[in-house]
Amino acid sequence: MAAKKILMLVGDYVEDYEVMVPFQMLLMVGHTVHAVCPGKKAGDTVRTAIHDFEGDQTYSEKPGHNFGINFDFDAVDPAAYDALVIPGGRAPEYIRLNDRVIEITKHFAAAKKPIAAVCHGQQVLVAADVVAGKTCMAYPAVKPDILRAGGAYHEVNATYSNACTDGNLVTAPAWPAHPEWMKQFLVLLGSKIEA
Repeated sequence: MAAKKILMLVGDYVEDYEVMVPFQMLLMVGHTVHAVCPGKKAGDTVRTAIHDFEGDQTYSEKPGHNFGINFDFDAVDPAAYDALVIPGGRAPEYIRLNDRVIEITKHFAAAKKPIAAVCHGQQVLVAADVVAGKTCMAYPAVKPDILRAGGAYHEVNATYSNACTDGNLVTAPAWPAHPEWMKQFLVLLGSKIEA
């Protein structure tokens, strides 16, 4: 397996597990991951939020950890990357307002490079107008956005643990889907995991 260079788009109040776990998993299998945030440089941090499912009508939210940015957002050349990861949480709703975030996302879609988005990360995909004709999963509150953007919505199972691949796009509803979401993304990347 050739190691891939992966870009991860984050912002303050990104979901803790949805940024930390994929970042660490992708590093673990030998890929390079550059986590970037608009307005931040390598060495800066973003705050995270922990979203949990505790029987309420929607997820609960608690303070998470600080997550370290390891590359400068302004130095990103999307052509230098093999794949894109967009974690969820509250960050996607406002980083999608950044024109450069949209430009970067459109590059990956147009080049048909692997894109993995989870939970509310699909808000960035919708804003970049790249879900039309695609089947996606997301946190159920994002379903109307996907449908209005011309995408099809793949229903979420009761444990939020399923994921969906459509061409170069791998999506999932929330962090309980990490095993399936990351497995499908690793397949797109051509990664081989040996015991």
